[in-house]
Amino acid sequence: MEKVTKKELAEALAEEYGYSKKESLELVNSLFKKIEDTLAAGNTVDVSGFGKFVVKERAARQGINPATGEKVKIAASKAPAFRPAKALKESVK
Repeated sequence: MEKVTKKELAEALAEEYGYSKKESLELVNSLFKKIEDTLAAGNTVDVSGFGKFVVKERAARQGINPATGEKVKIAASKAPAFRPAKALKESVK
């Protein structure tokens, strides 16, 4: 399984569209920052044909410390999540 880095994504953009590597990296960073800022504000990013970046809310709950068996309260929290579009799911199959 191969991993693609942010730098490699930027290099691919530079190659395909004729941007400099620096410009492409700035575009990629800007895109990810916009997604981050939108999620931090509690909103959703919907990329048609790709998927949705959403904020999931986790309710407060009771947990158990596995080392001591002691019950602990776990606070409510929010976490980013990704829901792939049907087209993306189909292309990965």
